[in-house]
Amino acid sequence: RCPSHRMLAMRRGENEGILKVTLIVDDEILLDTIGRLFVKGRNDSAVQVSDAVKDGYKRLLFPSIESEYLSLSKQKADEEAIRVFAENLRQLLLAPPLGNKRILAIDPGFRTGCKVVCLDETGHLLHNENIYPHPPRGEYKQAAAKITNMVETYDIQAIAIGNGTAGRETETFIQSLRFDRKLQVFVVSESGASVYSASSIAREEFPEYDVTVRGAVSIGRRLMDPLAELVKIDPKSIGVGQYQHDVDQTKLKESLNRVVESCVNRVGVNVNTAGKYLLMHISGLGPVLAENIDNYIRENGAIRSRNELKKVKRMGAKAYEQCAGFLRIEGAANPLDNSSVHPESYTVVEKMARDLNVNVGQLVGNGVLCDKIDLKRYVDERIGLPTLQDILDELKKPGRDPRSVARVFSFAEGITKIEDLQEGMVLPGIVTNITNFGVFVDVGVKQDGLVHISEIADRYIANPADVITLHQHVTVKVLQADKDRKRISLSIKQA
Repeated sequence: RCPSHRMLAMRRGENEGILKVTLIVDDEILLDTIGRLFVKGRNDSAVQVSDAVKDGYKRLLFPSIESEYLSLSKQKADEEAIRVFAENLRQLLLAPPLGNKRILAIDPGFRTGCKVVCLDETGHLLHNENIYPHPPRGEYKQAAAKITNMVETYDIQAIAIGNGTAGRETETFIQSLRFDRKLQVFVVSESGASVYSASSIAREEFPEYDVTVRGAVSIGRRLMDPLAELVKIDPKSIGVGQYQHDVDQTKLKESLNRVVESCVNRVGVNVNTAGKYLLMHISGLGPVLAENIDNYIRENGAIRSRNELKKVKRMGAKAYEQCAGFLRIEGAANPLDNSSVHPESYTVVEKMARDLNVNVGQLVGNGVLCDKIDLKRYVDERIGLPTLQDILDELKKPGRDPRSVARVFSFAEGITKIEDLQEGMVLPGIVTNITNFGVFVDVGVKQDGLVHISEIADRYIANPADVITLHQHVTVKVLQADKDRKRISLSIKQA
């Protein structure tokens, strides 16, 4: 009956040498039960057999059953923890993207200053420099002039600020500036950005820049497209899940890799802007083919049709069949190349268009025309009604992204550190992690607070994930703020 997170906590305590986990059973009842099986008489030999039963039980049988049981319970707890982690990762990867906008991204800091980068619509680095708006240097005016100048020069459309050290102070600084246009300001999670910036992938992408520039670029790209950026980071470094370092690492890796692949394939990718690290997660493509596609685009320019993919080195018929439906070609002559309709179904779409006396371009995205299609007419031995329904849904909204659109979130003003929290305060927060025992919420004080499962709703909840999603905007009430232990207790239902 012990929940998985408690079992993993106890096992961690045991591994650290602080606890000893054992099973407590009624030895007398068990010895009596075993004795009845083996001790048949009331003579001297029966006494010897009885002693042997006791010795066998204490020395061999009980330790064996205990280790077997603890192993099985650990396995069960691992499976549950991996399931929680996988679901959190899925929600994180499918977080709303801002889309192709020109971004100014800031990796905040006090002593070392704030690293600022400007990115174009495809995430390429245009410019980088340091500003020092905070103490000890406090160059507020110079920093303000630099930011407004960069916004104007690089035609910036949105600003992304990392949520780490000096994040709230930098947000306040940016909000105090006046720009020549309306800009959305987003606070972006930095989890794993430092891991990416020191990785071989980052060194390959930005060999001439240091880790601070790479970290700021990662923050900006996360706002544009969280999926494309987070696939470059080991999922264990992203900071979601529970006891991920205590579970079976092989099973965890397998599970997380499956989640990444399923998310990438569900969303689909623009083949000309995706980059090899995203492409390698597409069905049918691996590291080699992804690199070959990347090289082909560098040598020949943008791919103009799905058919052109066949010219890529080592792109066989089987690999093409598996990957084509997940790769989008924006601006292709055939509008279906920018949809999730697979090339093998193009003929049936062309037939639908002919029957309506229009071309495919007129049919795609036209809901009125699509509603006139009688799908039963196109069922054959190769294509069934469910597939035809999927095709019709895609024709109505071609290339639709299953993810919603990024929304601006603002923390409460004047609340920047744990000392600012008072019992009874009601604050806006954003969900950063979901576990079996509750959810963690960021209220803007650099330390996430815990909403225990009993404080989520007024009814019984078996699993927080049933009612809460990652990155959900919530309102919470402060129940307790322990400044010494840096622990914050929050409630959603009381807010």
